[in-house]
Amino acid sequence: MLNGAVKRLSGGESPLLHSDQGWQYQMPRWHRWLRNHGIVQSMSHRGVCLDNAAMESFFGTLKSECFYLKEYSSLHELKQDIVEYIDYYNHQRIREKLDGLSPVQYRLKEAA
Repeated sequence: MLNGAVKRLSGGESPLLHSDQGWQYQMPRWHRWLRNHGIVQSMSHRGVCLDNAAMESFFGTLKSECFYLKEYSSLHELKQDIVEYIDYYNHQRIREKLDGLSPVQYRLKEAA
């Protein structure tokens, strides 16, 4: 999967790859591979599960509100639903923690 993603990068991009501190992500060969492909490595702090809490929460919500509700007949169909869900999540899905606003609405309010 990562090899495929690297092939799609255009010159000058420096994507960020975040992971936990699993042994496989600490190997010198892995570090070299990332560096050779212009990828910046990011890791959670050791033993701090809260580092990934926001993303884990989002992926749990995505699965329960989108993925688990439908059987997909193709990868294209799944990708399309994910793109649509992310747009919905950011622009329309309101959150009580965000004063009843969507994430985009909340950020715009905070910036004003």
